[in-house]
Amino acid sequence: MSDTQFEDLVNEHKDSVYRQMARVCGNREDAEDALATAIMQAFQAFDRLGSNDAFRAWLGTIGKRVCYRMRSHAGITKALEYAEERDLVSTDMSEMDLTILKGCVKDAVELLDESYRDVYLMCEIEERTVEEAATALGLSVAAAKSRLLRARAKVRETLDHSICAA
Repeated sequence: MSDTQFEDLVNEHKDSVYRQMARVCGNREDAEDALATAIMQAFQAFDRLGSNDAFRAWLGTIGKRVCYRMRSHAGITKALEYAEERDLVSTDMSEMDLTILKGCVKDAVELLDESYRDVYLMCEIEERTVEEAATALGLSVAAAKSRLLRARAKVRETLDHSICAA
């Protein structure tokens, strides 16, 4: 996709996405910053967008996540951020957003060291208990818990720096 296509899509959708950012961020200044950041991040990942029809929702999702990060850095509690993200996932995410998110999570898990990845997959994907994962991997329960906590932290960190965090 060309830079001209991107520019045309931004010009077509920036006003509606800005209004959405104003509601999510809570003020015009943060909404302007969030939109600018979202546009930059979308430009960097534009080649990954499968359909121009999904651009508005995609840019809006990136912008919302920027707002959430801004609010988090401003001192809003983690519980509020978690609730807002859960709301976003359950009500506002399109199929395109979910596909992008799933791809980002898959990539983040693949980047884990094997020892972390195994316990993460067993507990988070296969929904086994830590005790079951420990037994299957020949680890102590304490070691499995430790690896799972580290794996979760690494996945979160990777996602925070990916297009999905945008």
